[in-house]
Amino acid sequence: MARKNKPLPPMEWLKPRLAASRAVALGSFIGLILLIVIWDLLFADAHGGARWVPWAFLGFKLLPLLVVAPGILIGSARGHAWACYVINLYFILGVLNAFDPNHAIFGWAEIILSVSLFCSALMYTRWRFQYDRKLAGEGQEPQQEATSA
Repeated sequence: MARKNKPLPPMEWLKPRLAASRAVALGSFIGLILLIVIWDLLFADAHGGARWVPWAFLGFKLLPLLVVAPGILIGSARGHAWACYVINLYFILGVLNAFDPNHAIFGWAEIILSVSLFCSALMYTRWRFQYDRKLAGEGQEPQQEATSA
C-alpha cells in the first residue's frame, strides 16, 4: 500500500515559526553557555586545586556545546537536531544539581535552559525541513493544462 504524505504547511505559516524557534534556540544556547561559564568561574569550588583546574573543568563541560555551536549559529537544521542529542547531557546534569541544596538554583536554571533549547531546536528542525521541502517545490499542486475543444 502506498504511503500518503501529509500536506506541507504554507510558507506564510512556516516563516514566523522558523524565526521564533531559532531565536529561542539561540537564546537558550547562549544562555546555557553563559550560565555554565559564570557558575564555574564564580561559584564553583575547586577544592584547593591548582589555578588551572577550574578552567580545565569548564572546558570539559563546554566541549559538547562547542561541537554543535557552528551548526546552531549558522541555522543548520542538522546542527539543531544534533543539539537535541547533546543537550540531554546538560538536562541530566541539571537534574543532579537540582537535588543538591548548594547547587539547586544552578540546577533548575540548567534544566529550564536545556528543556527550552531541546524543544525549540526540535521544532526548528522539523519546520526547517518542511520549509526546505516547500522551497524545492514539493507539495504544490500539479499545473493542469487547459484543453480547448
